[in-house]
Amino acid sequence: MSRAQDGDTVAFTILLSRYTGMMIAYATRITGSRTNADDAVQEAFVTAWQKLDTIQDPHKVKSWLMRIVSHKAIDTVRGLKDHSSDQLETHIAAENTGPEQQIEINSQIETLEQLLNRLPDLQRQAWVMREIGGLSYQEIADSLELPLSTVRGAIARARQSLIAGMEVWK
Repeated sequence: MSRAQDGDTVAFTILLSRYTGMMIAYATRITGSRTNADDAVQEAFVTAWQKLDTIQDPHKVKSWLMRIVSHKAIDTVRGLKDHSSDQLETHIAAENTGPEQQIEINSQIETLEQLLNRLPDLQRQAWVMREIGGLSYQEIADSLELPLSTVRGAIARARQSLIAGMEVWK
């Protein structure tokens, strides 16, 4: 991180390559589209480069990058005029499953995405950051600038809603 802050573009590229997959997965969950997620992540890269000097603790680079991509993904969703569940990316099950299993898995994923889209913004963001992004509760609290207890409550409520909504798939 310190080399990137000194203007080393190779160091910055290496830094981003470590987190790109996680950033795309997270942005995809927020935007509902891989294309929109890619756009949000690209914008996050530009912002991160421009704001390298603002990070105080190099050990918090992961949460710093996730906060940036979170804001960019949310901005992308807000900018979409025709955002609907019909635009969600089609998911393909593993190759070793038959057509019936693929349909069932795709239906489960679609149901989960619909449930996620119905959650309040804070619950969805916190749940995605935890479950998709792999961030700790403290990293999420820092990223969203909220008390730890608020983050824990939001994730717990999101989990309850998702479990209740996925009951039909038991």
